[in-house]
Amino acid sequence: MAHIQHLSGRRRPWEVRYRDPSGRERARSFLRKSDANRFAVTVEADRIRGEWTDPRLSKTTVAEWSDRWLRTKSHLKPKTLAGYESNLHAHVLPAFGSQQLRHVDRMAVEEWVADLQAAGLGPSGVRQARQVLNSMMMLAVEAGYLVANPVTGVKVARQPDPEMLFLSAEEVERLAAAIREPYGALVYLLAYGGLRWGEAVSVRRKRCDLLRSRIEVTESLSEARWTLHFGATKTYRHRTVILPGFLSELLAEHIAREVDDGLDALVFTSPLGKPLRNSNFRRQVWYKAVADAGLPEGLRIHDLRHTCAALLIAEGAHPKAIQVHLGHSSISVTMDRYGHLFPSDMEALAVALDGVRSRALADQMRTNRGPEVIELTGQ
Repeated sequence: MAHIQHLSGRRRPWEVRYRDPSGRERARSFLRKSDANRFAVTVEADRIRGEWTDPRLSKTTVAEWSDRWLRTKSHLKPKTLAGYESNLHAHVLPAFGSQQLRHVDRMAVEEWVADLQAAGLGPSGVRQARQVLNSMMMLAVEAGYLVANPVTGVKVARQPDPEMLFLSAEEVERLAAAIREPYGALVYLLAYGGLRWGEAVSVRRKRCDLLRSRIEVTESLSEARWTLHFGATKTYRHRTVILPGFLSELLAEHIAREVDDGLDALVFTSPLGKPLRNSNFRRQVWYKAVADAGLPEGLRIHDLRHTCAALLIAEGAHPKAIQVHLGHSSISVTMDRYGHLFPSDMEALAVALDGVRSRALADQMRTNRGPEVIELTGQ
């Protein structure tokens, strides 16, 4: 219960004493008794509803809080953490950095999202910026700095699904023939092994068991702040990929010809023997090969992974087998991404529904005619 007492001779003569939810005694002084009364009622109501927060904490600025929030994200992959920091400094702090946490309300967040969209930031960029602010404010609520998260319920425009390009087996052959050596084997590994780029360029000699047509996918290469990092795969899981025979033979020839003898030697490297950077590979190798092979200009390296899925589906592979081959976290990811490529039973269902209605009409006609009467005539 909050108590009000008069302190004679003080510049702020009215003091409210109360205990916070942890039992700690607190006090706040006011010039006028009416203000003290109002504060006491508010404190008591917040305590009863379980919505009390330390006023001193909510005065923390967004910039100050962002530093503490970022330290809680040190467990993330370097690329993810770099993305958070980029969004924070490019979009969140310019708008809210100097404001106290308690002054960031729902309307301010709505206007901020609208401003980002009006400035030309795409749906993906707006969504990522909102995610950063939402994560910060959610932690502020959980830590007792705020009563409610002002980002909750704020909507952003839906991001259209990126267009997937799928190559035929013949087009994969053209691309592999057009690409600069020794990267033909890499094209086949991406298109038939279904590896992500970061996984493919992280494969080491010791992970290749080509006599059994297997490679182990245990790590992934990513780039953050212009620095390359070897780390866990996207799903944090290891998997074994079984290769078609021709690809095992190609990789065996490639390793014998191009790869150092050390067990940790990377199977695919730059001409200088360094790990492959996606940006350099695209600029120096990929774009020219795509053009020379007569393939669509917008073809991405990642589309070879989509190609692998399409080739497997065309051969009648079960969705579960495709999930395991591609290393998806769940079967739902596989179906959400490639479900439209599986043979459809919708035409057969439509024919079956036609049959249902035809039988219903036939039954109705028999009912309406009533019992059949047979007339007997004499000789």
